[in-house]
Amino acid sequence: MNKENAVEIKNVEMHFNMSKEKLESLKEYFLKLVTRKLMFEDFIALNNISFDIKKGDVFGILGLNGSGKSTTLKVISGILEPTKGTVETDGVIAPLIELGAGFDLELTARENIYLNGSVLGFSKKFMDEKFEDIVEFSEMREFLDVPMKNYSSGMVARIGFAIATVTTPDILIVDEILSVGDFLFQKKCEDRINAMLSDDTTVIIVSHSLEQIERLCKHCMWLEKGKIKMIGDAAEVCAAYRNCQK
Repeated sequence: MNKENAVEIKNVEMHFNMSKEKLESLKEYFLKLVTRKLMFEDFIALNNISFDIKKGDVFGILGLNGSGKSTTLKVISGILEPTKGTVETDGVIAPLIELGAGFDLELTARENIYLNGSVLGFSKKFMDEKFEDIVEFSEMREFLDVPMKNYSSGMVARIGFAIATVTTPDILIVDEILSVGDFLFQKKCEDRINAMLSDDTTVIIVSHSLEQIERLCKHCMWLEKGKIKMIGDAAEVCAAYRNCQK
């Protein structure tokens, strides 16, 4: 792996078996499965993609729904193993991929801060030391002892982002989480991302907001139906994407 790169993706494909039949029950599914009568369709979410992300870069990923954006993030973070190809990363990854991931929504925010911290590999001692920082950044002190099932998506995002960025990861992965919540908190998150850049953190962002990608990212990739349509300078890629959507 090139020492200047944080991420190297080479000839990656991601295939999913999609059932072609509408089944009425779990029993019917298993009966057809064991009798080998269940028909599947091969869905290619990522189709032979290759790209590198430099250390310290802020890299955006654009594309319509179903283009492979979130699948790419999951492959990079190790949540999914690619069907073909290789994925190499250098450093500690903090993934913010799905709202509520790593949380038990039946528990309070106070309990979930420790639970999510353990999922990210932080010790209880570390979480004790950083607890006040997390609460202060999230601005959720008055709701700490409320079960998170009663939280809005924006409130969940506040807690998740505060935990993931309480220490500086080598690679921060953000999937649409900056699109929820009020604009003041979005600005606060963007300021923290920008502060991370001085520590050479690599940030990978998926967003439907072209303005956000243009504002935050140095480079950008445009995915279309699992293939790379364009990759390069963020302003150039966003301009081409915007023109295509008109």
